[in-house]
Amino acid sequence: MAARIAQTTGAEHTAILGLGVYRPARVVTNDEVAGPINSSDEWIRTRSGIKTRRFADESETIQSMSVAAARDALESSGIAVDQVDCLIVATSTHLLLTPAAAPPIATELGMNGAAAFDISAGCAGFCHALALASDLVRAGTAGHVLVIGVEKLTNTVNPTDRATAFLFADGAGAVLVGPSDEPGIGPTVWGSDGTQHHAIRQDKDWMEFFAEIDEKGLDAVRPYMAMEGTAVFRWAAHSLEKVCRDAIDRACLSPDDLDAMIPHQANGRIIEIMARVLKLPEDCAIATDIEESGNTSAASIPLAMEALLRTGKSKPGDAALLIAFGAGLSYAAQVVHLPNWR
Repeated sequence: MAARIAQTTGAEHTAILGLGVYRPARVVTNDEVAGPINSSDEWIRTRSGIKTRRFADESETIQSMSVAAARDALESSGIAVDQVDCLIVATSTHLLLTPAAAPPIATELGMNGAAAFDISAGCAGFCHALALASDLVRAGTAGHVLVIGVEKLTNTVNPTDRATAFLFADGAGAVLVGPSDEPGIGPTVWGSDGTQHHAIRQDKDWMEFFAEIDEKGLDAVRPYMAMEGTAVFRWAAHSLEKVCRDAIDRACLSPDDLDAMIPHQANGRIIEIMARVLKLPEDCAIATDIEESGNTSAASIPLAMEALLRTGKSKPGDAALLIAFGAGLSYAAQVVHLPNWR
């Protein structure tokens, strides 16, 4: 008979125990980004809901923004860093294929010897990482898990591209996931639709770029992010209602039980449509951080969560639906109780 392999079991329930964010210092208006794309403040506000966004400078890196957000999350949770044994970084803009961003971030935080890895699920990355973190704690693989969503999208966007230049911005958000006496993170509904992989993509792969350098030298054009905005909008408007309802159902709740909805801050019009079709109660807070922060991809949900708590529109313990979607196309949703903040 084969030797019996032991299994681990962890906490019955998990919750978000702390939250922290980092917003770059530089505030960028619509007027500043409108010129290179022959646009206007009115055009940008009408199509996206964005009024301002934050652009990181050279000193504000994926690592530095992540560390700042993570330290705030640890402080608000009251959990010491040596009790955290896993770090997951969700990002699409760490511009090294290897090593991952997570190990040096973990080391700077003092998480010596902790597991640390990146995941890439586009704008849905934070909700994917949150699902993994919760399951790791429940399985006993980790005691506490730090989750960071971070992007420096200004490194990847062509400032003259009318489809992307006004949308994307920079920032970081972090949460600490750990055991809880009561359920604080609901079951995750997630998936992907590879038939729409072209809708958000890098416009050329690196081998194409290297070949272009050989042919054109300094006239070669580097890869940039590209997006088919209409395709993304139609997919989101058509597909996300079911994902949201499934996440609410799997949490054994109804839309009337929600205190807040925190969608990925992709587009103000998409957020309005989602809130309307779900028929959320009038007192349900809807995150609209896109107005001030733009689309920060994997960082957008923790940034929007912090904005709701900071402004008093939501409070710790509120039941909030998180729903994110992005490149892949990938999506994920779960209902959570909002954490302590500050």
